[in-house]
Amino acid sequence: MSDGQAPSQGAILRFWAPLAATWLMMAAEGPFVAALIARTTDPAVNLAAFGVAMAVAFVVEAPVVMLMSASTALVRDRGSLRAVRRFTYALCAVQTAPMALAAVPPVFGLLGDAVLALPGEVARASHLAVAALLPWPAAIGYRRFYQGILIRHGLTRRVAYGTVVRLVSMALAGVVLHLSGAVPGAVVGAGALSAGVVMEALASRLMVRQTLRAIHRGPVGEGIPLATLLRFYLPLALTTLMAFGITPLLTFFAARGRLPLESLAVLPVLNSLLFLFRAPGIAFQEVSVALLGNGEEARPALQRFGRSLALALTALLTVLAFTPLASFWYGRVAGLSPALAALAVPPLRLLLPLPALEVALAFARGTLIYRRRTREVSLASAVELGVVTATLALAVGPLGAVGVAAAAWALLLGRLVAATMLWRWAAAPARGWRLPDAMG
Repeated sequence: MSDGQAPSQGAILRFWAPLAATWLMMAAEGPFVAALIARTTDPAVNLAAFGVAMAVAFVVEAPVVMLMSASTALVRDRGSLRAVRRFTYALCAVQTAPMALAAVPPVFGLLGDAVLALPGEVARASHLAVAALLPWPAAIGYRRFYQGILIRHGLTRRVAYGTVVRLVSMALAGVVLHLSGAVPGAVVGAGALSAGVVMEALASRLMVRQTLRAIHRGPVGEGIPLATLLRFYLPLALTTLMAFGITPLLTFFAARGRLPLESLAVLPVLNSLLFLFRAPGIAFQEVSVALLGNGEEARPALQRFGRSLALALTALLTVLAFTPLASFWYGRVAGLSPALAALAVPPLRLLLPLPALEVALAFARGTLIYRRRTREVSLASAVELGVVTATLALAVGPLGAVGVAAAAWALLLGRLVAATMLWRWAAAPARGWRLPDAMG
């Protein structure tokens, strides 16, 4: 797609499809790893320990997640490449430090005992799993930086190829560790995931070589000062931190509503099902950042594609939620009892707008990131977190709602408010804005 020319719907589809496939493939990681851990000794202890280790890893990882959007938006020439690459490597090193600190036995002992109040056997397995996840934040940041460059240059299929490498490497490592019987189940899962992301990072670096050579042959550019990079990126890092905080918040309040045990059992199954329908919308953010980089002429075409995508996802979820497919999914696929399956259906129906809202959020965020207006992105996330918290407190407290129902209402209202705010900001004309080679 050339600069100044609006892309066709087919071109957007070809650009978006590999990224959507990438997100869908990543959604398959969790069930596979859980199935491996469930077949090891002491599966309950190891599943709990793996969950604790991943919670630590996700918190540490959060600041590097938006590096893909940053490199998609900012890397245009040699100067910007060098600036964003230096920033990426420094951020990866900074985020590895707390992971290494958490792997120190006395430090994790304090975290597991005083902060998380973990049972002794869970704490021991969690510590080993955290140590196995030490490469996680740096590998995630490294590969997302180079994947952003691939996306910026229209090479989205290579991003999907990297995810295939990740899944194959993860599966092989997991099976080998499981069959060896040398490590606990939590370490089997953590080691498999670490192997997968490291191999994906290496594959991404190999696949971006030609693109980097082309950038080095092009103009040098003015570069991007560190202070400018920080102003651009810190709001995005805060956005991810706040987004990652919503899931533990839902769990905390669901455990304090009516039917707490049932709600805690249903909530992760509901979230994993909804993620399958949200994933294609999440992929639309980088599509928007990259294609708007060719000029605002792409905006109407992207909006048309986004509406079609939102309608398609909503239609598919509606068919699932209002037909016997819902009972089949919850009962046969997820393995819930009939009582739990019945409890899970109403929240699913309530959350029918979630995939469409995800598409709207992705497009609005992509537009604002492209325009360097990242503060609005973080502000909307802060408001969403506040709405989720207030809704949960009201529903679980004075209203005495079932925990999973309270979680569903909080998710819906928070996402609706955030999408409305971002959409209005993104829809406003870009007055006084220009598309620079380097940010001023």
